[in-house]
Amino acid sequence: MEKTVQLYEGKAKKVYATEDPNLVIVSYKDDATAFDGTKRGTIRGKGSVNNRMSNFLMKKLAEQGIPTHFVEELNDRETLVKKVTIVPLEVIIRNVSAGSFAKRYGVEEGIPFDEPTFEFSYKNDDLHDPLLNTSHALALKLATKDEIETIRTMALKVNEILKEFFLSCGVRLIDFKLEFGRLPDGTIVLADEISPDTCRFWDAKTGEKLDKDRFRRDLGNVEEAYQEMMRRVFGE
Repeated sequence: MEKTVQLYEGKAKKVYATEDPNLVIVSYKDDATAFDGTKRGTIRGKGSVNNRMSNFLMKKLAEQGIPTHFVEELNDRETLVKKVTIVPLEVIIRNVSAGSFAKRYGVEEGIPFDEPTFEFSYKNDDLHDPLLNTSHALALKLATKDEIETIRTMALKVNEILKEFFLSCGVRLIDFKLEFGRLPDGTIVLADEISPDTCRFWDAKTGEKLDKDRFRRDLGNVEEAYQEMMRRVFGE
């Protein structure tokens, strides 16, 4: 499958059309951004890590009954996926207090929750992705009631599957962001990526951060953390 025209370029990926109108090619970049794009940099090898890890996890989730956009990994940085219309709701699942949750509610990082929290944010860079609830999502016609229920059910199932998997790799899944898309027939599928860009990963024994927080917080060893997650996931 060959790329034809570029359809989109985001902070971390480019999307290209193919000769099949229902399929697109996603190309992962090494560019890194944080804080609504105000911090920019490059994480060497990030595109390859995120592409391969996302594809591996998407296949694992599909085996557990989660429909995804994944079709075929083309090379280290490019993947063929089903063309979807992204639902403009970012889903954030949290298992432990960290990041904006800790800051927003004035609690320390690292407090485990009795059950995961579920948040929506409005996927809109101009508005800085504000939090919103189901009523707001319905009022703005971002999704239907049925779609929201489907997304919630799928996201929580994804969390259970990934938590167990990452723990087997010696990693705690602290929190993560998911995006969902609609196929032409309206079916909701998991889209975007699952990677150190979109998840917080802490070493299960030491608590060492193995994700994009190393870039956000200038902790150093950013590339090494991404490569370490790659080794853990693939058992290399």
